[in-house]
Amino acid sequence: MAAHKTYPHHLERTLTTITVYTKPDCPQCTMTKSWLDKNNVTYKTVDLSEDPQALAAVKGLGYMGAPVVIVSRGDTRDESHWYGFRVDLLKEFCVSEGAAA
Repeated sequence: MAAHKTYPHHLERTLTTITVYTKPDCPQCTMTKSWLDKNNVTYKTVDLSEDPQALAAVKGLGYMGAPVVIVSRGDTRDESHWYGFRVDLLKEFCVSEGAAA
């Protein structure tokens, strides 16, 4: 399930925050974080097994598994989110212009 919006590439990337909601022993979580690390993308990690409020919020978005990646541009009306290890969406939303992925 991928629910995302399309944004113009000229948006200011410095205002973007990326949060990866994870759980223990999650191969797709590890792959997502490794991809972000490899591409020098700054992100925040939230362990769903330790944060009941975050778990409720992720479930409220309709997700039942991890990882859930949320890319926010400072406003909940201007965010993208998806479930799983999605290189296509990571490239689209998380790599600054001109960076090789």
